[in-house]
Amino acid sequence: MDFLNHLKSFTERVKTLKPNLQTEEATKNGLIMPFIQLLGYDVFNPLEVIPEYVADIGTKKGEKVDYAILQENTPILIIECKHWKENLDVHNSQLHRYFHVTQARFSLLTNGIEYRFYTDLVESNKMDDEPFLVLDFENLKEYEINELKKFQKSAFDIDKIINTASELKYSSAIKEILEKELNDPSEEFVKFFGRQIYTGKITTKVLEQLTEIVKKATNQSIKEIVNDRLHSALKKEEAPVEEVVESVEESKVETTQEEIEGYYIVRSIVRTKIDANRVVYRDIQSYFGILVDDNNRKPICRLHLNGSKKYLGLFDENKKEERMAIETLDDIYNHTDKLLDTVLRHLN
Repeated sequence: MDFLNHLKSFTERVKTLKPNLQTEEATKNGLIMPFIQLLGYDVFNPLEVIPEYVADIGTKKGEKVDYAILQENTPILIIECKHWKENLDVHNSQLHRYFHVTQARFSLLTNGIEYRFYTDLVESNKMDDEPFLVLDFENLKEYEINELKKFQKSAFDIDKIINTASELKYSSAIKEILEKELNDPSEEFVKFFGRQIYTGKITTKVLEQLTEIVKKATNQSIKEIVNDRLHSALKKEEAPVEEVVESVEESKVETTQEEIEGYYIVRSIVRTKIDANRVVYRDIQSYFGILVDDNNRKPICRLHLNGSKKYLGLFDENKKEERMAIETLDDIYNHTDKLLDTVLRHLN
C-alpha cells in the first residue's frame, strides 16, 4: 500500500478509535504509535524509536520525552504526547526544555489528532514558540500531506525540511491573517482598499459602508478564482468532468470500515494479475470506486454499500457499469473472473 492509502487508513482510524481512547497511554498506543509507523519507522526497534527517551535537564534527573526517533543512533525527532482531548496550547513549555538538551532538530507535540512540528528557526538549539507545520487529521489539507512525506524514514533530509520550514511558518501565519480579514475585515484592511477607491474623507459612516463592501468583494473574488480554476480543469482532456466532480465530492464523504474491507477483498482477488500497490480506492458520495493506478479511466469495480441494498458495480468492455446485488462482502468472490478480466483489459 502506498503512502496515500496508508494515510487514508490512518485518518479513518482516528475517527473510529477516538471515542474509545480514555487515557493518554491509550492515545499513544491507538494513534501515535501507528502514526510513527505511518512514517516508516519500526516502533518496536530501539535503533529507530525509543520510548521514554531520557532528556535530563541540568541537575534535574529522570526527565523523559515520550518518544525519540533515531537516525544513525542520533535523535532526529522528539515527540511529546497528550490525551486526544487535551488542548496542546498549554503543553509546549515542557517540550521546549527537552528540545534544548537533545540533538534533535525537530520536535513534535501531539494529542494523536493534531500534530505540531517545531524546529529552531529563530535561535539555534532553542525551540521556536510557534510550530512551522500543524496537521489536523480531522481536517487534513493536500499541501500538508506533501510536507508530512518529508518526515518519512525513506525521504528524511534535515536540510530540505529546514529550507521549507521557514516558508511554511510564515505562509501559515499569512493564511491565518487573511482568513480572519476575509471573515471579519479590520479597520486597517478596509482602509487599504478605501484609500484607493474612495476620493473623499473616510468617516466612520463611510468606513462602515466600505467594510461590508470589502467583505463581499473579497469573498466574491475568492469564489471567482475557484470557479475559474474549476472551469479550466473541466476543459483539460486529462481531467474529465467525472473526475472533477469526484474531487469535490471526496471532501464530503466518510469512508466506512465496510468499504475498506470490500477494497481489501477486491485487492486480494486481483493481486494475482497486478501489483497490489497499483490497486487504489477513491471514495465519493455516490459510490466507492476501486481503480488501477488511481486512474478514473481504469475502473476495476464500484461498491455501493450505503443504501438499503448493497451492490457491486462491474464494468464491460465499453466501461459501462452493471450493478450486481450482493448480500455480504463475501459475495464479491463470486465475481472473481469478471474482476480479473477487467484488470487484464486495463493492463493490455
